[in-house]
Amino acid sequence: MRKLLTIGIIALAIVSGYGKVITYPAGEEVVTLDDYRVRVRQLPLGEWEDIAVYPVKVDQADVTGHNVRIASMAYFDFDGEVEVEVIPSYTEAGQGVVRPLSYGLRPTLTGDTLRFSLINPANLSVEFNGDIFRNLHLFANPVDINRPNPKELKKNKKWIYFAPGLHELPGDTLMVESGARVYVDGGARVKGHIICDGVEDVRIFGRGEIHPDFRDAGISVKNSRNVEVDGVIVTQLPIGGSDSVKVSNVKSISSYGWGDGMNIFASSNVDYDRVFCRNSDDCHTVYATRKGFKGGCKNITMENSTLWADVAHPIMVGLHGAATEIGVEATPDTIQNLCYRNIDILDHYEPQIDYQGCLTVNCGDNNIVRDVVFDNVRIEDFRKGQLLNVRIFHNEKYCKAPGLLVEDLLFKDIDYTGKNSELSLIEGYDEERKVRNITFDNLKVNGEKIFDEMPGKPRWYKTGDMARIYVGNHVENVVFK
Repeated sequence: MRKLLTIGIIALAIVSGYGKVITYPAGEEVVTLDDYRVRVRQLPLGEWEDIAVYPVKVDQADVTGHNVRIASMAYFDFDGEVEVEVIPSYTEAGQGVVRPLSYGLRPTLTGDTLRFSLINPANLSVEFNGDIFRNLHLFANPVDINRPNPKELKKNKKWIYFAPGLHELPGDTLMVESGARVYVDGGARVKGHIICDGVEDVRIFGRGEIHPDFRDAGISVKNSRNVEVDGVIVTQLPIGGSDSVKVSNVKSISSYGWGDGMNIFASSNVDYDRVFCRNSDDCHTVYATRKGFKGGCKNITMENSTLWADVAHPIMVGLHGAATEIGVEATPDTIQNLCYRNIDILDHYEPQIDYQGCLTVNCGDNNIVRDVVFDNVRIEDFRKGQLLNVRIFHNEKYCKAPGLLVEDLLFKDIDYTGKNSELSLIEGYDEERKVRNITFDNLKVNGEKIFDEMPGKPRWYKTGDMARIYVGNHVENVVFK
């Protein structure tokens, strides 16, 4: 049943001259978890406030399949400076870490109490004793400017508001109309699938969760334009056949097979900012013709985001195209003008060699992939996989033909620290289907810069050998600078 509450009791806000903290108590019937006690206070003199902790399903995959584990999740809003306190109840806190490591957060651990301060919003993983499957996903949000007030809810019939509490969508589905505003408040959990199909000018906001009971997306955007999604927590968020979509501060966490986080099919002008993806398949993909959506992709941007692939790729571009759905002789699809900037990759685990690669361009189905930029990407020591994989290939399980061309890729300020990366690949298919014009600018592996004139490189080596990157056949103009 849909619930309406006045704004005064939706959330608890602590306001001082130094800023504010907003916490969201769990609504009625929303299940919480007691693996952690989490508190936050405004610095320098604010009082401690408890934060609700919720269960979230993650995937510990191995050769036996997808094994669901129950981790924790908590969230709050703030501005100014805050101190966060996390106390685990399921274990003694012998060691504690807050990731991404690039944020430079150095928590103090006194007994079982871990504390750290924040001055900027951040999507974090708090881990004790190296346990990544019972960790705390902590989402420290900016103060929400999208919350409706009671007058807006009464005046505008296109507002759909989910108050704190448990909601079950009729038929497990909500079809959103053009011009609609959907708000899922903190402390709310919506069981079902919110779908934008053939609509425009839609906004989906909030701090709460949207999860179907079964394997499916929390939100889908199909054949739509001018859609914005901000702040909510979902299982998956695919976008197909759409234009002008903006996804901001959305968190995607999945635990089942083929649980891709944020897929794009045959869409253009899609922007992601400050998203967090922890998924049981690819975190983010860009595909052309697929699932009934037809055409290429262009102008895709992801920035200031964190990716964690419990299975498969953090980023995967190029696999599917017109040859699969229309026929081998179909007009080629083009995927172009993609930019990934200021990205943290926390994990990548994939035992199948054919599906490895943190930064992957695998071109099939007669696709053309060009003008892709990976800029300022920090990759932590993942469990199993490759740093990068750039290929034109014919994966007969998913493709009807090899790709046609991969060209003009820039890997700028890529920084990998770790020891588990297997051999990376750059390879074309044949003399007619090549990879060309690949530039590495300031590639660092364990602090060592890899470039063509680097000290200590034997003159007969390929530069890629120094970073365990195999540059194979049918590849032209690979430059390390």
